[in-house]
Amino acid sequence: MENKKIILLAADGNSTRIIFHHLSEKFIIHTVILEHKENKKTFIKRRIKKLGWWKVAGQIAFRVFMVKWLNITSAKRTRKIIEQYHLNINPIPVDKLLTVDSINDDRVASLMKEIQPDAVIVNGTRIISKKILTAINCPFINTHTGITPMYRGVHGGYWALVNDDKNNCGVTIHLVNDGIDTGNILYQKKISPAIKDNFVTYPLLQTAAALELLTRAIKDALEGQLQPQVAAGPSALWYHPTIGQYIYNRIFRKVK
Repeated sequence: MENKKIILLAADGNSTRIIFHHLSEKFIIHTVILEHKENKKTFIKRRIKKLGWWKVAGQIAFRVFMVKWLNITSAKRTRKIIEQYHLNINPIPVDKLLTVDSINDDRVASLMKEIQPDAVIVNGTRIISKKILTAINCPFINTHTGITPMYRGVHGGYWALVNDDKNNCGVTIHLVNDGIDTGNILYQKKISPAIKDNFVTYPLLQTAAALELLTRAIKDALEGQLQPQVAAGPSALWYHPTIGQYIYNRIFRKVK
């Protein structure tokens, strides 16, 4: 597989760094294309149009107050997980990076046509347009922190625990299409968080669990051995909890 090339399309963050460093030990990561965060005002306006201003206000309050508090109080547990699973959160080497305003820029399509990768790995980006997905003929593979199709969207592990659905608290490796986590499934794995885990450590555990599966999926792709399975069963799209939802679930459902 020495001549095989991989592109990583991603948003910056610990999960992207972990995935890059893990994969770069096994494959040639030709380029990492990072997109800038979407303008907050644009994002909030679109979310209000979809969910309503009251719910969005609750989501913002949750992120501003609760997530910051959880990050501070969970720092020791986070370090423990990073050490336990040998996760590398160091910055990605600058010579591998290309930053763009959006993963859907024409520049991205042109670059992929020029590189002609054998596989594209996706992590944490906004929804990828059909223009990008059809720019080259190779699989786009995504790591999703939830079991699809039941827990599409965000925070799938958290919502599975809230729903007392522990068998669907896990991670999915799937092909990317133009839907939201609706692509055919390659691999899935359950995780079992400890009592000390919470909203901000669940995704780290899911990323750790995904690494072996993602490696396997890439090997399958490079060898032409992918065996995607149609996502069957009930399907639901989940969003960020509001501060009220989080407090209720923490008190009455014991999900942190």
